[in-house]
Amino acid sequence: MSEQRRFSKQRKLIYDMIVENPIHPSADVIYSRLRADHPELSLGTVYRNLNVLSEMGAIKKIDSRMKSERYDGRTDDHYHMICEKCGKMFDVETEYQTDLIHEAQRKTPHLLKEHNIIFYGICEKCCDKN
Repeated sequence: MSEQRRFSKQRKLIYDMIVENPIHPSADVIYSRLRADHPELSLGTVYRNLNVLSEMGAIKKIDSRMKSERYDGRTDDHYHMICEKCGKMFDVETEYQTDLIHEAQRKTPHLLKEHNIIFYGICEKCCDKN
């Protein structure tokens, strides 16, 4: 295994934090949570390791219209919801539409590889506050 692909101590810390806390954290949240117990950890190290973990397929990088990317320890195909009030991201447990990409491919000359649907709304907690 190459130097870049080894599961170093820092990479394992970052991976474990994402998998054990399904909150879809941003790099800043990961850094903030791990920094207290690991002062040697830098934000640059977090970003580098997130990119490697994502390239390895160990985690998913989720792009959204929020200001920062989020990371997910679930690597199966599934959808997400982002609360427009608190900004938290949640898994949406509904059937993944595998035929959607095939249907879209028939209607475009572009080569489609995957799709990502993110629902936007208000989470249960924020609804209860109103």
